Parts: sequence; structure tokens; C-alpha cells
Amino acid sequence: MTVKFVLREDKKDQNGQVPVFVVATFEGLRLRCFTREKCLPKEWNADKQRFRKGKEGFEEANDVLVAIAERLQKRYRDLRTAGTPPTLALLREVVNPAAIKPEQSMAEAMTAYIEVLRGRGYAFNTLRHYGTARNHLAAFLSSGRRKKISVAEYDGATHDEFVKYLRTTCGLGANGIYTVLKDVKTFLRHAQDERKQNLGLELKRVEVRYADQAKTYLTGADLTALAAVKLPKTLEPARDVFLFCCYTGLRYSDVASLHGGNLHCLGANGDGDRVLRLVQTKTRATVSIYLSRLAAEILDRYAKPERAGEGAKLLPVLANQPMNRYLKKITQLAGLTRLVEVVSTVGGRVVKEAVPLHELVTMHTARHTFAVQSLLRGMPVAVLQRVMGHAKIQNTMKYAQVVEELQHQAMRAAWDVPATPPSEAAPEGAVCSVMTAA
Repeated sequence: MTVKFVLREDKKDQNGQVPVFVVATFEGLRLRCFTREKCLPKEWNADKQRFRKGKEGFEEANDVLVAIAERLQKRYRDLRTAGTPPTLALLREVVNPAAIKPEQSMAEAMTAYIEVLRGRGYAFNTLRHYGTARNHLAAFLSSGRRKKISVAEYDGATHDEFVKYLRTTCGLGANGIYTVLKDVKTFLRHAQDERKQNLGLELKRVEVRYADQAKTYLTGADLTALAAVKLPKTLEPARDVFLFCCYTGLRYSDVASLHGGNLHCLGANGDGDRVLRLVQTKTRATVSIYLSRLAAEILDRYAKPERAGEGAKLLPVLANQPMNRYLKKITQLAGLTRLVEVVSTVGGRVVKEAVPLHELVTMHTARHTFAVQSLLRGMPVAVLQRVMGHAKIQNTMKYAQVVEELQHQAMRAAWDVPATPPSEAAPEGAVCSVMTAA
């Protein structure tokens, strides 16, 4: 390939300047293309094919011509090596490359990632969580001079500043930070693995740690007190919906959308046990839940059997925020005011405080209560896993209070049984005595 630069004096503009064209000849083809450079005819050295010193900015202009020639030669060699026939169109792109699209900022890239997840059919609540993480990230980047920072520029130091921002400016706790960083890390992994982008830090540098916390749940006595308390008519529906979830393990999102199509009768004549069959909103898992006597009584109080097939809502569920607000008042009226220790980290220090139980109760407390009470009443873990729709049995075993209660039972059996009679005491000096059954 030969590359030359020539003036097109037949295209003189109103200022007397003429354009500089590049002419490339290769394999019987001839490419002629405007270089976007102009000059007066006297400012051009035809022998050297370069601008004379008399042209303002001649050095920079000559560098442009050199770069064009080098790009053409390299592109030509690359095409030949790849076995691709060089064409005029392919080489013309080298002379006047299209304007390079500015690299997306990190916040813009994460917005695009959320749209990818939307297209892949991710659930609304999952997209909402990613949107929250994106909003925190965008606010952090806008708070300094980092607004246009890209994925490749998001380095370890910037990440440390982001974590500090979440903790101090946003006031997030350990698990709030965990939720944000988990979503950001998943986004960065997508950028690296699927979009082949270079990251400014190693993914293992993005620490994601979940701090196990004691889950609030109600005892059997609490449930009895809650069911028996006299309430104003305006609070009764919220109490009943909460108890229904305590008896079935349903999440708020699932109980709020229960309709007649979820209710089934196992008896041939419609007089047998009743069950709920539904697809969980969060996990998309299909679950079948037996309605115990207590759960059935609540359902019968509100559900209209004659409308069971019309898709009518089975229970009067309010919005989540009012439900949680009412529950705190309801549980307080029911006497659930015993103190519970709450542990948090403030300024790097562990802070413990005693909080009344009723202040901690939310709709999700019902799900924890169901899991704990079911296991304490003898339900096998594998069965509980199916009822709750957990994909992994480890999720079912996260209810630490169950282990705590079983520990109490074992210690009660070990320490509160009658002491061994002196006649059956172990011989002096013996470490352990094993008794065999008669």
C-alpha cells in the first residue's frame, strides 16, 4: 500500500484555503479521502507532502498526517493478516474515525445494567433493590468531583470512600451496607465477565459481609395474648392478618395478593382440609400450605366463600407501612413490652440497648415466628423448608432462636432433673460413670 497527501486546489474555499486529501493505493484500488486539514497553497510543500513552517500550527497539523498514514498502514496489515479483503469503506473509517462515544459513568452503566435485568425478567422487588444501590452510588459520585467516573476508574481508594459515605453520610448499618455492596459487586462482575470491561479494582476487594442478627419472633404465650386482646375495630384486621401470617409463614407480599384462586379443598365434596397453593412473589417458588384450625378461623372471618372463584382478595391487607405502624400499637396493647437486647455498631463501637419487644415487631416478624414455632413444635426442617419456599435448607436453619430454645431445653434436662442418689454416685476418683439399663 502506498499513501500520499495532495492538495485539492479545485476546492478552494472563500478564504483561499484548499483541503488536504490522502490518496491510498492498494491491490488495484485507490482511496481518496479528506483529512479534515486545510491550508493556503503557499503553505504546502508538495515534494515533502507536508505543511510548511509558515502555516500556523504546522507541527501539530503534520503530526495529524503522520498519524493518518500510520493508521492506514496498520489497518491494511491487520485486514490482510485476518484474511479480510481490504475495502474502501474499511479504510475510510480509519482516516476519519467516527467520534468516540464518551465512556459511560459508573452510575449510567449501573442504570443500563438494571435495564438488562429488567429484560431478563427479574422481579420488581429485585430491581428496586438494585435501584436503591444505584441511587446511593450516584449520590456518592455527585457529592465530589467523581460524577463522570467510569467502571475502570472506580479503584480501591474510591471504594473505601464509598463505604465510608454509606456508613457516615447515609447512616446505614452493617447489613444496610452489605445490601448495597452486594448489588454493586454483582454489577461489577457483570461489567467484567459479560461486557469485558476492565475494572479499577479486584472484585475480592469489594468486601461483602452480612452480620447475623437475632431475629425477632413471638412465643406461644405471645400469640395467645395477641389473639385474646380486645382491640378497637380499626386495629382488628391488622392483628388478624399478622396472626394469619404467624400461622402460615406467608410474607407480606404474598398475603397481600391472596385471592380465591389460591384456596383449595382436599376433600372430594369440598368438606376436607383446606390448603393455600401459590407462587411466592419473591422467589417464584410454588408452595402448598395447610390451613391449621387457627388460620382457617381467621380466613373464614373475612373470606367470602361464594366469591372464592372470582379472584377476590381473601384478607383485608393494608399497605406495608401502615401495617407495621399498627402492629407496634397492637402488640403494645397485648402486653408484649418485655425488653429485648438490640446490638448495633456506632462509630466502630458495639452499642447494646434494651428495647421493648413491641417496637421491633413488623410484618416479617410473623414469618420468623412461624419458622421458630413450627420447629419447636416438632415440624421436620425439610418440611419447613418446603412450606417456606427456601431454595436452600441453610436458609431455614438461620433462625438462631430455635437453636437457643433447644439449648435451653437440653440444659433444663441436664440441670433441673433430680440429683443422683449418694448410693449411685460414681466411685471416688472416677471421671465418669456409665449406667446400663436393667
